[in-house]
Amino acid sequence: MTPKVLRTEVLAGLVVALALIPEAISFSIIAGVDPSVGLFASFTMAVVISVAGGRPAMISAATGAIALVVAPLARDHGLGYLIATVILGGLFQIALGALGVAKLMRFVPRSVMVGFVNALAILIFMAQVPELVDVPWMVYPLVVAALLIMIFFPRLTKVVPAPLVTIIALTALTIGAGIAVPTVGDKGALPSSLPVPGLPDVPFTLDTLKLIAPFALALALVGLMESLMTAKLVDDLTDTRSNKTRESIGQGIANVVTGFFGGMGGCAMIGQTMINVKNGARTRLSTFLAGVFLMILCIVFGPIVSDMPMAALVAVMVLVAFGTFDWHSVAPATLKRMPTGEITVMTVTVAVVVATDNLAVGVVIGTITAMVIFARRVAHLATVTALVDPDGDQVVYTVNGELFFASSNDLVHQFDYAGDPTKVVIDMTDAHVWDASSVAALDAITTKYAARGKTVEIIGLNEHSAKMHSALTGELTGSH
Repeated sequence: MTPKVLRTEVLAGLVVALALIPEAISFSIIAGVDPSVGLFASFTMAVVISVAGGRPAMISAATGAIALVVAPLARDHGLGYLIATVILGGLFQIALGALGVAKLMRFVPRSVMVGFVNALAILIFMAQVPELVDVPWMVYPLVVAALLIMIFFPRLTKVVPAPLVTIIALTALTIGAGIAVPTVGDKGALPSSLPVPGLPDVPFTLDTLKLIAPFALALALVGLMESLMTAKLVDDLTDTRSNKTRESIGQGIANVVTGFFGGMGGCAMIGQTMINVKNGARTRLSTFLAGVFLMILCIVFGPIVSDMPMAALVAVMVLVAFGTFDWHSVAPATLKRMPTGEITVMTVTVAVVVATDNLAVGVVIGTITAMVIFARRVAHLATVTALVDPDGDQVVYTVNGELFFASSNDLVHQFDYAGDPTKVVIDMTDAHVWDASSVAALDAITTKYAARGKTVEIIGLNEHSAKMHSALTGELTGSH
């Protein structure tokens, strides 16, 4: 690693660590636990995933999505059950990763991905709004000053990340001038020692397992969804590929370790990952250092970090939100060219994520919407043309296209059962049978002709279609 790369990784890790502190505390509050639980989680998640993960430069830490999942459990049953849930959730992630859940990412369409990114940017921005409401008036000029520094400082030099300069400058200004504005310390007390490993304080019984298993599975699925989507985004930003299966298993290992160290669990953090990547970080070192610096800042420099104005961190995240949003996707020229279905999928994804505050739910519903639109589009691709022999004793129907549950429904209505001659040939040379619905449709056509004393011969089935047809024909109605 060259000195230049090392400097970039170290500085990016430091900026991420500074930005992680107030977020981790906020997520601890959402989950209803002590701030140290979120901070310890961010430390262990980042350090472990830097070794075990499959996507270099991606930041994993305590997140809002995980906090929302575990909050009801922590509120009703206490911290011990939350910790046990995090460990079990991690084990679920390891199992899902080993089973190849990462391969499901190929079914997430581009329009969902764009919607995910845009929704993410909106959520990052909306998370900053409470920090700008009912605050001293000096917060506003500080935020503006911070934004101006981050926009113009890179024109002078890119050796030091602009967000780091901004945070240091505003902290020095507010402390030096005695400006009273909300600080990181207002969010909660920082821990003064390292986390100690231990077992969750719960009875190890079947009842405990029944209670935590649904929460653990939800944590595993939400964490994996968010992490894999973020990994895909970083792949695109850096023009590199990552090992999604290793990332899935790595997330599980990180959550198990985090649980044993008393953390609240986590997953990939899109905002902090964007800060890291936009500051030039590309290796595992920046992720590792983000976790290490986080603990050093809390334990060694706690009093200084506590005095950091929230205005500086809000400005950093606002700029991240604007940088994350895919403005090209909503440009009038792009929307004019884009098929209506693609725009609908993107809009649905954004709307669901913003409404539920849950990226995983938005991605699932967006993907289902895309599949429904795709199914409707290809449902009309199967065509039937009829050709009656000159002597009139036989008709040949040529079926063209892909036959599956959506397209085969209309197939039955495209034959003239009453008017056709006694011999009917269905030529499937240019068609493909994909499922039982299509075989059932062919059976229904044959039955309708048989009821009129006419015979049907199906020809031209390719190998796959013939195998499916011979296995299922006559077996689908239960009357044979």
